[in-house]
Amino acid sequence: MAVTTKLLRTLRLDASDTFVFERAAAAGEWAVTGTFKFWDDNPAILHGRPKQAFRSGFLGLSTFGWSTLAVVVEATPDERHDAMLALARHLFDAHDAPDLTAAQAAAADEIAFAESLAQHPVQTLVAVHRTLTADGSISEQFRTFHAADAKQATAMPCSAGAFALVEDDAAAETADDTFDLTAAARAAKP
Repeated sequence: MAVTTKLLRTLRLDASDTFVFERAAAAGEWAVTGTFKFWDDNPAILHGRPKQAFRSGFLGLSTFGWSTLAVVVEATPDERHDAMLALARHLFDAHDAPDLTAAQAAAADEIAFAESLAQHPVQTLVAVHRTLTADGSISEQFRTFHAADAKQATAMPCSAGAFALVEDDAAAETADDTFDLTAAARAAKP
């Protein structure tokens, strides 16, 4: 059996990410925290969808869109390497890394951090909450949700299969920081 590690993949339980973020990640992309995307911004003045990405987004490594949730999955060394190369190319092309060697070093650090966040059982959900501290630095807190947590919360057992990747074409635009999921569900009913 091939040696594997654990990494994060973007997860889409419903269409809400398409409403919340400027660009939503596709379901199943390799994911990193993506905090580096805000290094040149002033998070204190972000608003709308960029603020939502700052607050709660994981960065997908195919579309470079955002996902509210990531899920712990197994990854082969080749998959880990490919994710690192995709991120390195993005850092070089879109974030002014001085050269590919520097971009690969930064990408390797980002992948290693994602790997550290994935040290939970496979199918564990991970969420991030970012804030700006009083000294102007970025603070990140990570929460996890395990299938065992769902068993305790409900009378029905929950399996990892409950966390399915779902594609949803019903995306609507919203300009502010909030999204009323109930109103969207009502509008979507025939």
